[in-house]
Amino acid sequence: MTTLPSVSNQMIVQPVTLTGHYAQLEPMLPAHRGMLADVGLDEELWRWIPDPVHTREEMFAYVDAALAQQASGVSLPFTIFERASGKVIGSTRYANIERVHRRVEIGWTWVAPAWQRTPVNSECKYMLLRHAFETLGCIRVELKTDSLNEKSRKAIARIGAREEGIFRNHMITSTGRIRHSVYFSVVDSEWPTVKRALEEKLKRN
Repeated sequence: MTTLPSVSNQMIVQPVTLTGHYAQLEPMLPAHRGMLADVGLDEELWRWIPDPVHTREEMFAYVDAALAQQASGVSLPFTIFERASGKVIGSTRYANIERVHRRVEIGWTWVAPAWQRTPVNSECKYMLLRHAFETLGCIRVELKTDSLNEKSRKAIARIGAREEGIFRNHMITSTGRIRHSVYFSVVDSEWPTVKRALEEKLKRN
């Protein structure tokens, strides 16, 4: 009979600041709501999100919901800052945190249009993956996206995550469309190879 890890051996996930060359991930705070609203209301950012954000009030509610999930222990949201300017440029998070089974999901990621097609997103994924495997001790990191979102599917594959399959009829979006979600993962044995590839990619930028 398999015995699950004791509480003392479970993953400890707590707010942390992750610093890279291009971006810094800081624990999301209520004070970030206005700055996120200033850069995060572009309609295209939310095209594939089941519950899109269109107004400042909705962005405030989005942040409040993320912080409530953090308080309940299932998420750890970050605000993305551009290091060069100190400007807020987006957000991301660990979600669906499973402390016993040592896994997290990286998701709810958006970067303001002016910083898309820059190294910021790749560096954020690199920092989150490195922290998950090397500090938290994860054995699995998940990522998912809408099956129709080809851009996101290609971007996730480019960081080295393996496509696992499609969860059919996974979500009902705010428009009533039934979304199928594509799941990807990186597991601990794959992390050294994924890490080297991401570091080489970031060096070329």
